[in-house]
Amino acid sequence: MKLSQDGTYTGFIKVHLKLRRPVTVLSVDGKLPGPCSSSDDPDNRTSFYLPSDAIKQLHISSSTTVRQVIQGLLKKFMVQDNPRKFALYSLTHRDSQDLFQKLPLSECPLCLRLLAGPDLDNLSFVLKENETGEVEWHAFSVPELQNFLIILEKEEKERVRQVEQRYTTYRQRLLQALAEHESQGKPG
Repeated sequence: MKLSQDGTYTGFIKVHLKLRRPVTVLSVDGKLPGPCSSSDDPDNRTSFYLPSDAIKQLHISSSTTVRQVIQGLLKKFMVQDNPRKFALYSLTHRDSQDLFQKLPLSECPLCLRLLAGPDLDNLSFVLKENETGEVEWHAFSVPELQNFLIILEKEEKERVRQVEQRYTTYRQRLLQALAEHESQGKPG
């Protein structure tokens, strides 16, 4: 870390990206940004899975907030998604357990890093999806919402097929049992 004349300091933090869902990125010249992407949208946007456990190092100041770190990470990866869909967590290791704590948007990560010391087991930072318990539908773009509908329709069709298959099998067994019972000549 480096101290400035105005009393602030600058330094680096490492942020682990642990995203489970795809992010929306702009495709460059009609080319997809990598091998894990899905179909292109007409407006040059595409859904893209960032590599799991990717690590990004950021040079920030002591006055840089969590909100600015999230926005900076999204900008570095050219992610077009709403920053409210993401949250920065502190990760600490205690008694062989990983403890995640969601950081407030006004927190300054470099100050936390300084207080925790250089050992990454004491503190590291993780960018994850913002899990507030409630889905913030307004934070999604129209193509993302359309993809959700397509996925839900496929899941619904599969579930209906499973239920129909179960009852078809059950009906066949009942008819077979009735036929066996009638063939034995015993009254119903």
